[in-house]
Amino acid sequence: MRRSRSLGAAVTLFVGLGLGLAQSPAAAGTTAPAPGPVLGSGQSASSPNVSLVANLPKRGAFAGATAFNSDLAFAGSNAYAGNYNGFTVYDIKNPKKPREVTQLLCPGSQNDITVSGNLLFLSVDSRRTDDTCNSAPATAAQSAAGQYWEGIRIFDITSPSAPRYIKSVETDCGSHTHTLVPGKDGKDVFLYVSSYGPSAAIAKCQPPHDKVSIVKVPVKNPTAAAVVAEPVLFPDGGLTPRTQGCHDITAYPEVGLAAGACMGEGVIIDIANPVMPKVVERVADTVNFDFWHSATFNNDADTVLFTDELGGGGAATCNPAIGPNKGADALYTLGRDNTLSFASYYKIPRTQSTTENCVAHNGSLIPVKGKDVMVQAWYQGGISIFDFTNPKKPTELGWYDRGPISDTALVLGGSWSAYYYQGYIYSNDIQKGLDVFQIKDPRVNSAKSGQFPADYNPQSQPTF
Repeated sequence: MRRSRSLGAAVTLFVGLGLGLAQSPAAAGTTAPAPGPVLGSGQSASSPNVSLVANLPKRGAFAGATAFNSDLAFAGSNAYAGNYNGFTVYDIKNPKKPREVTQLLCPGSQNDITVSGNLLFLSVDSRRTDDTCNSAPATAAQSAAGQYWEGIRIFDITSPSAPRYIKSVETDCGSHTHTLVPGKDGKDVFLYVSSYGPSAAIAKCQPPHDKVSIVKVPVKNPTAAAVVAEPVLFPDGGLTPRTQGCHDITAYPEVGLAAGACMGEGVIIDIANPVMPKVVERVADTVNFDFWHSATFNNDADTVLFTDELGGGGAATCNPAIGPNKGADALYTLGRDNTLSFASYYKIPRTQSTTENCVAHNGSLIPVKGKDVMVQAWYQGGISIFDFTNPKKPTELGWYDRGPISDTALVLGGSWSAYYYQGYIYSNDIQKGLDVFQIKDPRVNSAKSGQFPADYNPQSQPTF
């Protein structure tokens, strides 16, 4: 989700917004969204091959409408779910009967989450009065004076039922998202911290902010974690005025590359030396892309999918008025010389109502040998499973969609992240809680549950 200090107000303003973007230069073969099933509040629909097998609603301090669920990470038989108020640990040993292990209250949007061994990392992208879990939002005066904290929080999850907060690392402009990059010798892990939104009125977030912060975490001594590099990725200021640092980075350590979605452009980064990343390719789309949000490699690393979070996650953009190429995925082929070439757009082919925030968001590959298959969250557009083996002709294989939270007002909700893990699809729904889906389809049934590492963070892609 795009950084926002007052998201509640923004949601109302986005409804019916005329976005006025230029027509696509590569619209051949695309079609406008089809009407699809007409769903009311409380209703749901899906393709015949996808079923919702479990749901655990939000509860307690996370139950409120502004306590948004966010990203997911996995370790063994546990799922770790971020929330703007902290995180929840779920036991998913039986995917059809998941259970809550514990809930830890520690406010700080977005609480983007990763795990590595006995460590858990949270991104805090809101200025707090201090780094504790009891902090309050900083005032404008505190922000101007530098009397605040934001960055990375580190927890010890040796006992998943009793996480311990052990360390914080402050980073410039906070941490909207972060990506875990393992060190080659296994002694360290590195966190690529993406942050943006510089302002002369914010003491520790001054423009220009064309960099990422790299936090080194010694595995055996995590309390020694610290920022070890702040490489400037865009010394020229970027291909478009929107480029500032990055919104999200996906690393593919096995091939020594990362893909960055940097608001105004998409980039390919050489991460052979994890503390000296180098941008080796850049691409912009000033016709259809509003906000480069995230990226996913295919398994062979010869295709990269970038997402456009048009409207910042709070707008109703899945409708004929916006069309099929805005708020969509953009597929690019990646040459051996790291050159990106546009192939096509992909957007869910169902019209959503004006009270449903809907746009491309977080997803992951389904490990089908020889195929490029992905599951993806679309906020209140639900989840979509699609095949992009031919990047010029992506094809949807299955889907699940709830009706609007409200038929009369846009209430922020829907699937924030949808990831395939050990045979099932897990979705962290902003308002509805943890969903577990199953897809039964001969085109994906060959996906093997054992293709995942001990710790699975979708933005740190493993090979299969």
